[in-house]
Amino acid sequence: MPLILGIDPGAETGVASYVDGKLVGLQTIEPWDVERFLRVSGAVRVVFEDSRLETRLWNARTKGAYGAALATARSVGQVDAWCTLITAICGDLGIPAHGISPTAKGAKVDAAAFGRITGWEKRSNQHERDAAMVAWPYRNAAAVAKARKVNGGKP
Repeated sequence: MPLILGIDPGAETGVASYVDGKLVGLQTIEPWDVERFLRVSGAVRVVFEDSRLETRLWNARTKGAYGAALATARSVGQVDAWCTLITAICGDLGIPAHGISPTAKGAKVDAAAFGRITGWEKRSNQHERDAAMVAWPYRNAAAVAKARKVNGGKP
């Protein structure tokens, strides 16, 4: 049963687990636990929200205060570093991984909408939902790859 992980890197890192295309787990981990988590996960693919792919994140005028804009820049810089780390760890482990920009992931969804989309009925937080949604389009990627092998390259 191939495992696909979705990750929303941040001070509270959301992780979503898909097995055979079905969302089977959500959790929040500390960013410094990402390497340990990936090493023991057995994932065949990792999809993560990658802030480095955004060309424009904020400006001081929209933040209303220069200090708030600097705080946002510092936070985005940390997330950028965690994205770089996820890419490096997955490369070291031979796990295919790729980032999706926050814009491409789409708007944040509340718990009710998330349940309608994914079928998830348990509790979730925004970080976990973001992790699930970033991997949602790829949740069946392992099954498609396996079917192609079995069917001589045809999906």
